[in-house]
Amino acid sequence: MPATDTTETENQESGAEKTPAAETLASALTELQALLGKRCSLAEAVRSTHGKGESWHPLQAPDAVCFAESTQEVAAIVTICARYRIPVIPYGSGTCIEGQLQAVHGGISIDLSAMNAILAVHSDDMDCRVQAGVTRKQLNSHLRDTGLFFPIDPGADATIGGMAATRASGTNAVRYGTMRENVLSLTYVDASGAIVQTGTRARKSSAGYDLTHLLVGSEGTLGVITEIGLRLHGQPEAVLAAVADFPSVDAAVQTVIETVQLGIPMARIELVDSTSIRAINAYSHTDYPERDTLFLEFHGTDASVEEQVSTFRELAVAQGSERFEQARFEEERSRLWQARHDAYYAIMAAHPGKEGMSTDVCVPISSLAIIINWMREVIVESPFESEVLGHVGDGNFHMIFCITPGSETELAAANQLNEQLVHRAIELGGTCTGEHGIGLGKLKYLRREHGDAAVDTMQSIKRALDPNNLMNPGKTVAV
Repeated sequence: MPATDTTETENQESGAEKTPAAETLASALTELQALLGKRCSLAEAVRSTHGKGESWHPLQAPDAVCFAESTQEVAAIVTICARYRIPVIPYGSGTCIEGQLQAVHGGISIDLSAMNAILAVHSDDMDCRVQAGVTRKQLNSHLRDTGLFFPIDPGADATIGGMAATRASGTNAVRYGTMRENVLSLTYVDASGAIVQTGTRARKSSAGYDLTHLLVGSEGTLGVITEIGLRLHGQPEAVLAAVADFPSVDAAVQTVIETVQLGIPMARIELVDSTSIRAINAYSHTDYPERDTLFLEFHGTDASVEEQVSTFRELAVAQGSERFEQARFEEERSRLWQARHDAYYAIMAAHPGKEGMSTDVCVPISSLAIIINWMREVIVESPFESEVLGHVGDGNFHMIFCITPGSETELAAANQLNEQLVHRAIELGGTCTGEHGIGLGKLKYLRREHGDAAVDTMQSIKRALDPNNLMNPGKTVAV
């Protein structure tokens, strides 16, 4: 039996004594400013920007922000912090959802955004190496003339380092996998300040422990990722995007299930419910029917794409789809997908003055309609609408609860709904998070999902690699 949930508050309190003393912090800051000059900032505005991502969790600013420009500088910063027992929190572009950036015990935020060099592209081998601050859009712009692209698309223009740290995925994962499948190697700085190289450019290896994939998804709790070797993919000969609407979530998801079972190699297949479509129409000036809708993309040769579209359309019509809009040219596809990527901002615009709590779970595809419909029934008695967005090709979906700032009642209701959703997902054989990560927000569900033995093992790894609990403490496994 899984252990009783550990609350977020309990986890934070357990390490509260590790907040650095004022005199110790002052000594560390003196050395950091000598190393970096003005690139070690104590400005309140800078610190505040780095103490909160795009999550609902309250701001917890670091004591200082260090803007690193090389792996060697990151190593020097961490070495100083290790000497004075100062916590370290890596920072990329600030797009995380579950509180990964909050400085729960104070410390130093290391901003890696200036480390944005594309170090090498090996077109023949379909791989590349980049610094952690490179963004996915920057990388794909650089690759445009090579015939290759990097497919992981979490929506936000996140940094590659942050995407590796959170094991990001997104809209293309159904065909191309997540960051787990697309990271070949890493350079990271460990808790002592040592620079560690993992993996090679080879596509497989049996040499030793797989440190690369131990770091992928570790959310900065085992080290600061500074360089990443990535698998690239060939740009498809033909790409076609489409939108299909359905009379219900059941009908849309059943179409997805049949599509997957028939082996149609979908590149993207996204569910946007009718409530969210209404918000998108208002925000993006589109005119989609206010029905549960699938956003789609097909990759392949001209002939294979036509075959995929024809088969999918037959399945969709059989489930009551009435409209199938296609977009073949890049400008049209971009317009269509921009509407999907704007969904979160559209939902927030439909609720002016509110803050968004975005949560995600992932279940086996056959259970997707069950959990979405169940949650829609549960949410009727709450102060929220049932906005649902999902990467339904792999069973991952999101709900967004729009909360009035300062309303303890609404925050409590949203947390209760989130807990019900997570528990139901786990009951159905799923996970508490498909791509947002654990951070602070999902910490209390880890033991329920994995059980004591597995979480204890994770904590043993954390203690072994970070004995002083300095690397993004209070997150992910919270020793």
